[in-house]
Amino acid sequence: MNSFREIIGRGLKSILVLALCVSASFAQQSQGSGRGTLRGQIVDDFGAAIVGATVIVTDASGAEKTVTTNGEGVYSVSNLAPGKYTVRAATAGFAPYENADVDVAAGRRDPLDIKLSVTLGVQDEVTVASQAPVSTDPENNAGAVVLRGSDIEALPDDPDDLADALQALAGPSAGPNGGQLYIDGFTGGRLPPRDSIREIRINSNPFSAEFDRLGFGRIEILTRPGTDKFRGQTFFNFGDESLNSRNPLAPNRAPYQRRQYGGNLSGPIISKKASFFFDFQRRDEDDNSLINATILDSGLNAVPFSLAVLTPQKRTTFSPRLDYQLNQNNTLVGRYSYTRGNNLGEGIGNFNLLSRAYNSSNTEHTFQLTETAILNQRVVNETRFQMIRENRAEESDNSVPAINVLDAFTGGGPTTGFSSNPESRYELQNYTSLLLTNHSFKAGARLRHVSIDDISPDNFAGTFTFGGGFAPQLDANNQVVLGTNGQPVLTTITSIERYRRTLLFQQQGLTATQIRALGGGATQFSIAGGDPLASVSQSDLGLFAQDDWRVRPDFTVSAGLRYETQNNIESNFNFAPRVSFAFSPGGGGGQRSQTVIRGGFGVFYERFAESLTLQANRFNGINQQQFIVTDPTVLDLAVFTPGGVSNVPTVASLTGFAIPQTVRTVADNIQSPYTIQSTIGVERQLPFNLTLSVNFINTRTLHLLRSRNINAPLPGTFTPGVSGSGVRPFGDVGNIYQVESSGRLNQQQLFFFVRNQLSRNVSFNAGYFFSKANSDSEGAGAFPSNSYDLSTEYGRSFLDQRHRFILSGNFTAPWNVRFRPFLVASSGLPFNITTGRDTNGDGLFTERPALATDLTKPGVVVTPYGAFDPNPIPGQSTIARNYGNGPSLFAVNMNVSKTFGFGKVNGNAPAASAVPQGDGGGPPGGGRGGRGGGPGGGGFGGGGGRGGGGGFGGDGGSENRYNVTFSIEGQNILNSTNLSTPNGNLSSSRFGQSLSTASAFGGGRGGGGGGGNQAAGNRRIELQMRFSF
Repeated sequence: MNSFREIIGRGLKSILVLALCVSASFAQQSQGSGRGTLRGQIVDDFGAAIVGATVIVTDASGAEKTVTTNGEGVYSVSNLAPGKYTVRAATAGFAPYENADVDVAAGRRDPLDIKLSVTLGVQDEVTVASQAPVSTDPENNAGAVVLRGSDIEALPDDPDDLADALQALAGPSAGPNGGQLYIDGFTGGRLPPRDSIREIRINSNPFSAEFDRLGFGRIEILTRPGTDKFRGQTFFNFGDESLNSRNPLAPNRAPYQRRQYGGNLSGPIISKKASFFFDFQRRDEDDNSLINATILDSGLNAVPFSLAVLTPQKRTTFSPRLDYQLNQNNTLVGRYSYTRGNNLGEGIGNFNLLSRAYNSSNTEHTFQLTETAILNQRVVNETRFQMIRENRAEESDNSVPAINVLDAFTGGGPTTGFSSNPESRYELQNYTSLLLTNHSFKAGARLRHVSIDDISPDNFAGTFTFGGGFAPQLDANNQVVLGTNGQPVLTTITSIERYRRTLLFQQQGLTATQIRALGGGATQFSIAGGDPLASVSQSDLGLFAQDDWRVRPDFTVSAGLRYETQNNIESNFNFAPRVSFAFSPGGGGGQRSQTVIRGGFGVFYERFAESLTLQANRFNGINQQQFIVTDPTVLDLAVFTPGGVSNVPTVASLTGFAIPQTVRTVADNIQSPYTIQSTIGVERQLPFNLTLSVNFINTRTLHLLRSRNINAPLPGTFTPGVSGSGVRPFGDVGNIYQVESSGRLNQQQLFFFVRNQLSRNVSFNAGYFFSKANSDSEGAGAFPSNSYDLSTEYGRSFLDQRHRFILSGNFTAPWNVRFRPFLVASSGLPFNITTGRDTNGDGLFTERPALATDLTKPGVVVTPYGAFDPNPIPGQSTIARNYGNGPSLFAVNMNVSKTFGFGKVNGNAPAASAVPQGDGGGPPGGGRGGRGGGPGGGGFGGGGGRGGGGGFGGDGGSENRYNVTFSIEGQNILNSTNLSTPNGNLSSSRFGQSLSTASAFGGGRGGGGGGGNQAAGNRRIELQMRFSF
């Protein structure tokens, strides 16, 4: 097993050697290859850089190359034959530029800086010019999402809703863990405030070797740099229950209010050399959690209980960024981010009652530093460093045991105690890019390290669990019903019925044996003790190299190789090849093709999470002791009353009883999960500015993680409720929950995307996703129903959402009123149906029923999903995993805004914008080198990669110095009832019921009603006022 020092040492050596040797050798490349490069910066009348402008370079034969300006307003067109060219530049809100007399010489990098002037008279012409055609350029896949300017303004302000919206745009998850979020090229960070985001790229270059995780679903966020002129804005958002509709699952319209305010300021520090950007945001939210449970009233009758509870939340974040040009070829960018959150009343909701509440706080410090060096006209080197310090703390009284009546209610104490989770994360990257005649080469290394010291006295007071079962039927007077043969009639009872019988018969003074014979008594007791502190450190290293080769003007091939390794597990041969192509039939000889065919293949590895090693370190039987007790002689020591439980066994007493512990381990032969993904797609430029992208994706994951009790009783040897029953392969040493990599997943997806820019006032985008996924595990936290027969686990994956449709648009009505709809429709998600019992002695409630063949058999449960037999005979087949299917979803979200401008622009001030567009100011830099090509993937908005013109629609620019924007944002404006996945426990009185509503953007799931917290209202309306200058 690789040690921490070995990984760190190997990583630092690799990065140093790569940075010095590769960069030094590239620096010696000949400057005179017979080709030339055209490079420059595009600015407005006041010197502010223009981001995302389209530059088209046309030679004498009519062949074109199209690029867009980067975050500093810089463009670069390489591999140009010597001669004369026509250069055109355009972006929305500015007059187009054209120069038909530009000379390019061999072996030179000719500068051509361009100034664009603001105008309102040529908007329609600009729209046509910026409508980039489909292209074989690896950075211009038509299926990618690229959001800038007003595209981003159309997204929600709230960071949680923003995350849901971005996930909806990315489409259904490809692979078991989906994509990954990158902030300015770094992993592991928090989503920044919307107003500090300059650009969002989704599903761009899905087979790039630069990234470790799957490209479909990958979200890259670039934050705003400083500007050469002072710009700023401030805003205030307000939401209240009086504007919302009642949650359909709540008894009344819950009290709710949200106040969110903030702003940003950017400008120069040293003219043309250093600039800054600073943003601040505060959210005060009087939110709600909705309890939907079944409890016992004073007469011990099971009754539904629904209550919306106020759970205030506060979140503060601020982030300064500094851009500094060290010299002509070196740029330094530094960014610091601080986030502080406080939540009161966490732990409440769904089945969790008020007594489960605890308070939490979270503090995060993030520091990022990026240095970009232009070594020569062909070579760019970029070094990045990130440090994150985060701590989550929880406060509660964990001296009171918890009572978990499965899928009915959970009461008692919150069990968390005073816990904290300080962690430090470090990330170092070095990437070098080389541009040759027909090749774009990139290589680099990434080293990450994390250390965690986790203090968690969780469940130190213990938890009693009541499950369903098979018991005598009772009449209205709680007397046993006898059959014609004089024997008790047996029936299936729910978990709340078992709890009711326990309280009732203990009050009547029956013995523990009598209570169990009548279907009472706790099913399980768990408790932990020992040292609450557990630590872990983990490092991983990734190396990659890739080449984008333009074989012909109409054919590009990209190939790359990535290698990854980490400590804590032995999995060293993690080589991940990637290859892709793009072919444009009829696109050679200076002709512009309307069709591009893309395909790709790649291998992607998942890192073994440090949290799993931390769990094994904690529950190794020495640091902390964990007991899961099912022995009736121990369980029946406890005395239950409506007010709680007494005479609770302690860790010391269980040790004295020689009760075996439950330990958690990691398999010695654990492997890193990896995904093999292939895709084929077609992109087509259609009439009326329509662009169509169709992609088929095949995904196969091997070594998928799962957990399994490797010391569960052998089949047929365990009898529920019988002390000491069950023959275990490792002897009577207790449960051994082991994480292993024996799972698999197969997934097929078909994506259709259409985007259209009818005019500067009307645009729309639509995407349809078909997905089919099967697996035999849902991840490291998933246990099989039978630890000795995994063949029954292969079935529908929780990713198996067959249909999803997304539609968005940007429509500017008369008087410049802007409408931005966002529609989401999807079919239901699968959910698992279980018996709610532990009949095989593995300590888990994962058993699945069989389909009933005899409806008269005692215990058969008839539901809308079918008739189930929770007591299958040996050898009888049980239902497949994720047998149930949840409700569909339909939601229409809308943003309506109107901007009022005043104050004319003078020579000393830039024009304001409702959505600042001229962010790119500050020093020009080399930017990032080209990345590997690949097919256009799941995408939804703009024109792919750095290609221009896509997204939701035109910008929100204005010629006024000051702007005030009023907007209304509505989620689920049609007030559709969208329920989360239902509860699948047959032993619950709430089986088949959804306990919460789903997010208005389609996010959220979870058995028993998991999903987005919409307790504050089914339809939510928020008002906003924004001032910019």
